[in-house]
Amino acid sequence: MKTDVAIVGASGYGSRELIRILLNHPGARIAVATSRDVETPRVADLHPSLNGRIDLTCEPFDADRIAARVQVAFLGLPHTASLAVTPLLRERGVRVIDLSADYRLKDSATYADWYGHAHTDPIGLSEAVYGLPELFRSKIPRADLIANPGCYTSTAILALAPLIAHDLIDRSGIIVDAYSGISGAGRTPKPAFHFPEANENLVAYSVGRHRHTPEIDQILTDVGQVSSDKPVEVIFTPHLAPVDRGIHASIYAAPTGIVVEHELMELYRAFYADSPFIRIVNHPPGTKDSTNTNYVDITLRVVRGRILILACLDNLVKGAAGVAVQNFNLMFGHPETTGLA
Repeated sequence: MKTDVAIVGASGYGSRELIRILLNHPGARIAVATSRDVETPRVADLHPSLNGRIDLTCEPFDADRIAARVQVAFLGLPHTASLAVTPLLRERGVRVIDLSADYRLKDSATYADWYGHAHTDPIGLSEAVYGLPELFRSKIPRADLIANPGCYTSTAILALAPLIAHDLIDRSGIIVDAYSGISGAGRTPKPAFHFPEANENLVAYSVGRHRHTPEIDQILTDVGQVSSDKPVEVIFTPHLAPVDRGIHASIYAAPTGIVVEHELMELYRAFYADSPFIRIVNHPPGTKDSTNTNYVDITLRVVRGRILILACLDNLVKGAAGVAVQNFNLMFGHPETTGLA
């Protein structure tokens, strides 16, 4: 039996990937797609690569109409826009997987500080489950609101979680240098993403003030509570790379004691033994290794007394749509890899 789903905000790159995955999912049927475009376009017109695969016309958002037709809604809306939509759907019994950042931070003041917008759904904020299955798998099946993690955050958190959980590194001064393909900035045109600006150019942005910083700190601090109550503080610097898609992170941390490289690799393999989409590899991974897949590739080195972690994933799949489907699978009783293998 298939679960009827809605794609609320169907025009973005993440939504395109989500639709592509769900069209091959044996347990899901896309029943509704919405768009804020007054012309209510066909999904295949928004995403020509889906032509011949889906015959669905977008419609304006209407919570009552959606609730009458689906059991779960994926929200592909911009940050802050989900706040107006999520309570309406949950009040009507629709489970929500939100791909924006609106429910990832537990503190409303922190959200307002970093996103410049007051959080208007404190109940949802307190009840949302952070949707990173590798770390919170047991909490996801019963949830009716999933805060789907982003691409930078997933890369950094998964790359550091075993070291934090085992209290093997200093929790302050962790350096995360990460590079994203241009699709990570979304589909809305902006001067910095114009071809003459982005092509053959590598640039850092939001230096010292990127919105994902408190999210990385928060989740890793939660992970580390089993061994210490010290907060995690990362120095996160994102860079725009002249490629379509992919995340590459180089992460540097100071160990709290003597560490051996091959033992760290075995620690990671054991930590992620039940996580089918984590690959601990011996070589330095590249973004092409995980392109169009739901895999995260991670390796480690010990260099001059520091631990260096290298990690890559596809920002549109494991960094957005793919992990959303992982969460859907756990919520509705499917094997975690369904539709993603």
